[in-house]
Formats: sequence, structure tokens, C-alpha cells
Amino acid sequence: MDHFSGGGRRVTTDRIEADRLTLTPLTVEDADDMVGVLAGEGLYAFIGGGPPDLDDLRARYTRLATGHSPDGRQEWLNWILRRRHDGRAVGTVQATVTDGGRRAEIAWVVGMAWQGRGYASEAAGALAEWLRGQGIGLFQAHIHPGHEASMKVAARIGLRPADLVEDGERLWQWERS
Repeated sequence: MDHFSGGGRRVTTDRIEADRLTLTPLTVEDADDMVGVLAGEGLYAFIGGGPPDLDDLRARYTRLATGHSPDGRQEWLNWILRRRHDGRAVGTVQATVTDGGRRAEIAWVVGMAWQGRGYASEAAGALAEWLRGQGIGLFQAHIHPGHEASMKVAARIGLRPADLVEDGERLWQWERS
């Protein structure tokens, strides 16, 4: 799936292989597998909202599958995390690419039933490596200061906390030197 960044730079959403996971580009059909993964109320303790129903998730995935914001300024790159041994969906990672393909805002979610197994670190690490390979020189994540697990994931993939706090979340970032 190809996307074009501002300034003509091209970013391609590829299938990404990790040790135990395959990150597959999101499709609308993934909503059927993901509605159960995203059902745990505990997932929303730090990010707000609540579990989507199947119709809402299909509608969200329909928007995301376009690959870009309505104004074309952001590329929306989304992957479903699937265990390699059985193909079961366990979560998602995403990168919102801006600034002509130079910056990406990243996020990860692993369903409650699969947390504590290292899947978030593995998937976020694979995403970070992929972003670096695409030439993206700055990536960031906004993490609630009480979300210890996400802060550990961010640190494992090379992000460091910045002094900036927006909407109650601390900015973590990695920048190519």
C-alpha cells in the first residue's frame, strides 16, 4: 500500500516481520478480529473512551484505511499485530506521518489478554526500526505519566522523555542525530 507524503516523499506501508509477530497493514475486514481485542475496559484507563462496537470499529477502519487525513497533511499508517504461529490479532501500532515524511507520531495498543508478554515492545520496536529505515528522522509518542508499561516500551525502543506535557501526557521522542 503506497502513500505519498507532503513534498512528494513516498512512504510505503509494508508488512513488517518481528520475532513473534507479523504487523499487517490494516484493512476494514480486520475490525472483525479486533473488536474482541479492543474490548477490555482497562485499555482505556489512560487514553480515555471505551471499547468500540463492531460498527464503530468498521467505520474507524474505513477512515484509517484511506491512508491519509481528509486534508492530506497526515499519512495514517496502521498495522494489526498478529502472532506468527497462529495469525491471531493481539493489538495495533500506528504512525501518523507529517512534515513531508520527516516526523511520525506513534502509538501502540495490545489487548488486555495479551499484555505482559512483551508484544508491545516487540511491535513498537519493529515499527521504530521500520520508521528509521524509511528515513523518518523524528518520532514521538504521548504517554500518560501514570502509564508505566507504555513508558517502559518507549524507553526500550529508544524514545526519551521531553519536558513537554500536553493534555496530561508527556512527550517522548527519538531524533536522528
